[in-house]
Formats: sequence, C-alpha cells, structure tokens
Amino acid sequence: MSHQAVRPKSEYAAAPPPAARAVAGVPAGQVTPETLLDVVEMRRVLVSSRLDAARKADLGQFLTPAGVARIMASMLAARPEELRLLDAGAGIGTLTAACIAEIRNWETKPRSVHATAFEVDPVLAVDLRTTLEDCRTVGSQMGIDFAYSLRTTDFITECTRHLGDGGLFSYGAPRYNCAILNPPYRKIRSGSAVMDSLRRMDIPISNIYPAFVWLAVRLLEIGGEIVAITPRSFCNGPYFRRFRRDFLRTVSLRRIHIYESREQAFRDDEVLQENIVFHGVRGDQPPAQVTVTSSVGPDDEQLMTHSVSYERLVHPSDPDSFIRILPNGMADRIGDLMHAMSSTINDLGLIVSTGRVVDFRARELLKRHDDSDIVPLMYPCHLKSGFVEWPNPNCSKPDAIAAIAGECGLLLPVEPYVVVKRFSAKEEKRRIAAAVFDPARIPFRTVGFENHLNYFHAASGSMSIDIAKGLTLFLNSTLVDEYFRQFSGHTQVNASDLRSLKYPSADELCALGRRVVDGFPEQDELDQLVEEEVGRMSRTDKKSNPILAKRKISQALDVLRTLEMPRQQQNERSALTLLSLLDMKASTPWSRASSPMRGITEMMDYFAEHFGVKYAPNTRETVRRQTIHQFMQAGLVVANPDNPGRPVNSPDNRYQIDDAALALIRCYGGREWSAKAQEYLRTADTLRSLHASERARTLVPVRLPDGRTLKLSAGEHSHLLRDVVKEFCPRFTPGGFVVYIGDTGDKLKGDELPYLKKQGVFLDEHGKMPDVIIHHKAAGWLVLVEAVTSHGPMSIKRHNELKVMFRKSKAGLVFVTAFPTRAEMKKHLAEIAWETEVWVAEAPSHLIHFNGERFLGPY
Repeated sequence: MSHQAVRPKSEYAAAPPPAARAVAGVPAGQVTPETLLDVVEMRRVLVSSRLDAARKADLGQFLTPAGVARIMASMLAARPEELRLLDAGAGIGTLTAACIAEIRNWETKPRSVHATAFEVDPVLAVDLRTTLEDCRTVGSQMGIDFAYSLRTTDFITECTRHLGDGGLFSYGAPRYNCAILNPPYRKIRSGSAVMDSLRRMDIPISNIYPAFVWLAVRLLEIGGEIVAITPRSFCNGPYFRRFRRDFLRTVSLRRIHIYESREQAFRDDEVLQENIVFHGVRGDQPPAQVTVTSSVGPDDEQLMTHSVSYERLVHPSDPDSFIRILPNGMADRIGDLMHAMSSTINDLGLIVSTGRVVDFRARELLKRHDDSDIVPLMYPCHLKSGFVEWPNPNCSKPDAIAAIAGECGLLLPVEPYVVVKRFSAKEEKRRIAAAVFDPARIPFRTVGFENHLNYFHAASGSMSIDIAKGLTLFLNSTLVDEYFRQFSGHTQVNASDLRSLKYPSADELCALGRRVVDGFPEQDELDQLVEEEVGRMSRTDKKSNPILAKRKISQALDVLRTLEMPRQQQNERSALTLLSLLDMKASTPWSRASSPMRGITEMMDYFAEHFGVKYAPNTRETVRRQTIHQFMQAGLVVANPDNPGRPVNSPDNRYQIDDAALALIRCYGGREWSAKAQEYLRTADTLRSLHASERARTLVPVRLPDGRTLKLSAGEHSHLLRDVVKEFCPRFTPGGFVVYIGDTGDKLKGDELPYLKKQGVFLDEHGKMPDVIIHHKAAGWLVLVEAVTSHGPMSIKRHNELKVMFRKSKAGLVFVTAFPTRAEMKKHLAEIAWETEVWVAEAPSHLIHFNGERFLGPY
C-alpha cells in the first residue's frame, strides 16, 4: 500500500471501450474542472445499468451519486500543500472526482494530489481508471500534479496484512491526510478470512462498513480528515458500542449531514437505508459546535442547517457514547425536556429485559390458545390500543406455549409489565410502541414473552399498575418518539436504548397512570396528559413548545393532503410555508388563521423563529419553485395582490393565501371541516379560472408556428421563450411543431405527452422538462431548448439528463441553449456542453455550434 507514481496502464485493468467518454458527452481530453463530476455521474448511470444486481448485493457496494459526492467533498476543510487521498471502496471514482472538482473552489490549492483508490471488482476498476485519468487531466488544467495508485485488492485484507499492532504500516509508508469513503454495506460472514483478519486487529465488527471506517481512521495522520457516508445504525445500540467508543476517542466530529428520506440517497440501486454523511478530524480536540445539515435527498437543493454543541451530540457522561443528531431547534428543545427528567430507570427500581422465548428454537413447545396445559405467549401482535390483549384471533403466530416451558426458565409470573415492540414497521407513526400487561386481563399464573418484545419489570417485588400505565403513556408520547429518533436511525428498539432514557419520577408516573381509566387516549390527548402531569413543557413559553410545533406541522400536512396537493408538496417545507402564510404559530388555533402578505425570505425567517427550522439562505429559490409555484397552480395562494404587474421573477414578489382557502382552513379540526373541504375541492377549478383571468392582462402573448396562440407569464424568461418561437423556429426549424413550452403561466398541457409517445418518448409528467420542445418533422428531429435568464445553460449534466429522458426517441435529438444577449451568453460559456448549439435572441439569424463533426443536427 505504499504511495507510488502512476504505473503504466498495462498494469491496471484493460482500457475502457473508446466510446466510454463520448457517451458521457465530452470528447477525449476535453473534460474540465466544471464538467468533471457531471461526466463521472453519467458514467455511473451507465455502469449501474449494466451491473449484475446480485453481484452488487454480494459486494455490498453501491455507487455514489454525484449529489452525495458533492456535499461530501464540500466538507473538506484542510488545505494541505500535498493532498494524500484515500478512497477505499472507490467504485468508479466519483468521490475522488468530487474532491478534484471541489478543489477549484479552494482559495489555496494544493501543489500535488496523490489518490489511492481501492476497488476489488475488476469490472468497476476499468471505469475507475478512466475517472482517475480524467482527474489527472483536470489536475493539470488547474496546475496540480495529480498521481494515483489503483489497487484491485481487498482493502481490509491488505490493510490487516500490513498494519502492525501500533496501527502503522510495517514498511513505513506515509500516512494519508484525507480519507473519503462510501464503504460497502453487508454482513461479514462468520469464519471468513475477512472476519479472521479483523479479529487479529482487535476489530470485533460484524458489518463491513464500520471496519472500512475504522481502518481508514488508523491510516490517517494526526490532523487528517475523514468524510464518509454510512448507514446511521452505528450511532446507537450495543452492537456498535466498542466501535463508537474507539472512533470518538480518535476522531472529533465537525459536521454531520442527514438524509430525511430512506429512499433517496441511493435510489438508483433501490437501497432502503437511513444514511448520514459525517466529517471528522483525527487526533484533534472536539470543537465547541458541530454543524448539522439535512435534506430530503441528494437532489434536494434546500438544506436545513443547525449548530449544536459537541456535548449535546455526544454526552460526556453517556457510557454508551450514543451520537444524538439534532437537525433543528425543535430537536434541541426536545433534548432539553428529556434531559430535565428527574429519574433513570435504576432510580425507578425497574429493569428492561428482552423476551425469553425464541420461537424457532422452542418450536416443539408452541401451542394454540385453545390447547390444554398452556400459558399465554405474547407476540407484538398482542399489543393493541395501549394494552396487551390475549388471545388475538388475528395473530398468525401460535400464541401459547406449553406450561412445562417454565421448567426451562422461559416463563414469568403474571404481574404488571410494560411491553415494548423491539421492531416497528416503517409505516408506523411511532418508533416506540408500548402497552400495559395488566394481570387483571390475563387469568393465568405465568406468561411467556417472545423475543421480539422488550419488557419493563420491577427489580424486586412487582410494579404497580398505575406506574405501568403512566410509563406506557410516557413511552407512547410524541416527546419520547422525537427524542428517540435523535440517536436511532433504524426501526429496532434495543433494551439498551430504553435503559439510556431519562424518565419522570415515580410519583409523576403514578399520577399519569391514574389518568387512564377505561382506555388509552388518542395521540393528541395523550401528549396533553404527559405535558400536564410531567409539567415541564407547560411551564415554558408556548411558542417554544416543540411538541405543539410538531403537532401544528403535522396538522398542516393533513390540510395539504385533504386539499389534494401533489405528493411532492406533502412535506415539511410546504407545511411550514402554509403555516407562515396563515400566520400560524405552534399555539395558534386554526380558527384564528390570517392572511399576511409575505416574500420568500420572510417565510423562511418565520420557519426559524416560530418552528426552529432554519434553511440555508441560498435555498429560497427552492421554496418558490417547489412549493409556492404549486400552491399558486392549485389556487391556494395568489401572487402580488398589491401589485399584479410585478414580473414573475422579481425578487420583490409577495404571496398571500387565497380568501376562499383561508375561510376553509379556519374550519380545520371542526365538525364542518370534511364537508367544507369537499365543497372547496368541487369549486377549486372555478377559482383557478378566476385567478387566471385576473392575471391575464400581465401575460405575454405568443403565436405558435401552426397558428395556435397562448399567453406566458410576464417576465424576462417569457419574453425569451416568445423570441424562441417567433425568431428561432422560422429560421432553423421551418414548419416545426412546438410540442411543449414550459412557463409559470399558460403552459401547453394535455397534448404534449401523447404526442411525444408517438415519437417513442415516454415522460413522467413531473420530470424536469426542457423549456421548449420542437418537432422538426421534415428533418426528423426533436429540438430541445433551454432558455437562459436566471438558470443555467445546456451543461454537461443537463445534456446527459435529457439524453437519458429522451433516449428512446425515434427522432434525432438536437440540444440548443437560448440566451437573450451575447453578454448573458459570455457568463455561461464555460458550462456549455459540446455537441450542442447556442442561439442569441439579439442576433437571431446566427447559430453557434459547440464542437462535433456536424452543424445543427442530432448525434
């Protein structure tokens, strides 16, 4: 594993096919710092499509999307003169490429970069070498001496062979000052050579991803940085305790990024996993503050950002070294409330244990509830509405066990218990689901708890039924659920997790339990009871009450669902936008909703002040494009009621909730809500038409080549679209049919998708369409136009996206960027993809061709 100069290509995997880089949209040798990562991303998409799914799963390596790689590379903070980079489990080299692309933004660039990339799969190693050569080309353009070592051996095997007891290479090779990893994710087979190697290194790990991280950290010099994307599962639980302790003793965390959606980070590979990206420094003192950012997925442009003290992230007194991730101010407040609880589980005289009956090992003892000589056997299916109910006719399991199981130590005396599911389904609203085992409901002397249950019981004697009920209420509260999510990124609830919680006092739990008479309340009432009896939240300012804030956001989401907003707008960002436009705070009744006019920045300030959710300032455009735009289309919001003539892209735009929508929303939670919502939906189309007619005088008229007319929203962008139709089409696509125009006003809707299907193009209605699509029938072309006013041109990334979207087109594809002026074009020259055309409205008779062997035609 020594650092070496780049060896001749013959010593690596065979060269890639000549078309590999051409497919990525860049002629040989013309990759640039600006296009590097887009080229590699297209390579990733193509490679992923041809990889065998079973082999990917066996290796546990899923290729890093460019969006993930960008945020990882942006975390690097050191600026060494000589960057020695480790990319273990490199795939096709996306992370190394992201680092090289990121260096162009550094004020002080390194003199040299040496990358060591490990990839055991020879198929991926072919494309990895191509990426590393691209990095060398880009490094040369930036005046950086880039060299690399490509290792096709197993990272763990080679590390454990050469690392000595002290964690140094036995032959004295230099250490790395940067490691960037997307390690494989899979179990390590017991008895395998990898497992034996790790045990010799005193690394008792059963999953391969923490082994990669652990070894990478040992290879870092003091002060070296590590950035990795891994499952969140290592942040808590007993399986990773040893790893967490050693890791946190060695590395100080500086930044954490979380993806809220389990489906987004590696969606191309259909990986369902809660992932985090973390950045840390080896051997340095922990910082006072750690930055926590979050987004829905890698393509979400809107980042929430929050600073948290290191002691909140990892409590110094926590023997398990749990890593608690606090993404916003609400999470901070929830942590305060939980830490203020007065008791530990030991203070309460309670113990948490795991059910003793492992059903597949006790198969010969399992019975049905109507057999003789049996006692009840409790499974998760017996937890219902806050109580354990037995028998349950809907339970598919044999829900009894032979009484002789007591001789094997599998049974317990019937007395009060609090039973908690060890595993919760993804669709369940709460991670922790608890129920009271009430002996008055179970006429037996002994009982069995199956291994998928944890249970609370008294250390001596038996638990009182009031404490059992109070503890169940507390565990089922939103407060506990939100706190639990801060350190648990999976659906498993370990006994150690429950032991780590703080609890109310025994007197408070008894008082809470006495409030349960005939049955357990619904969630909102349950939370209110916990607040009243525990008392800590009710003594705080209502504005800062995180449970009320969480409830209000949840109710706003329910409003959006009822109003049939698209799924993409049924999210926290859209709920907060709605609340800000209604001037709703956490404690404001819905009947007191109002309709202030607010701009996007004002809305985002409102999120932060009243709900503790702070978005990065540069993400305001996402609120406008991904929420406000759709609210306007639905007739829920009107723009600029004070000045309807403002251009659509004006920074002074202000928005207000529609009067009819306000009247409806004030009824939320009341008896008339459902009926009035249905009536509103029946009239919504009429309301939209009225709003459209009110805006008509500000629209830009456009006459299409085939005689159709439409009106576009006022603004610079719409004027450029009009010029494309009026000036570009007659000159360069004579007789062409305008299939689609994208605009915030009167979009062509209805005929374009069926029309395109006839050309072999099947598009998602919500896909990111080009601004204009023209079918040049005589030439057999589809001309895809991007009109540039506030957004970018036909870049390599956009070029490749559209190639993929329109890959089945029967017509040849032509890619055009339209600019209003030459001055605007000059700003974007470095971004424009090769094999595309550029048209400028102020010189409409001219067309600029970017490279390639033909002018204005498909490739």
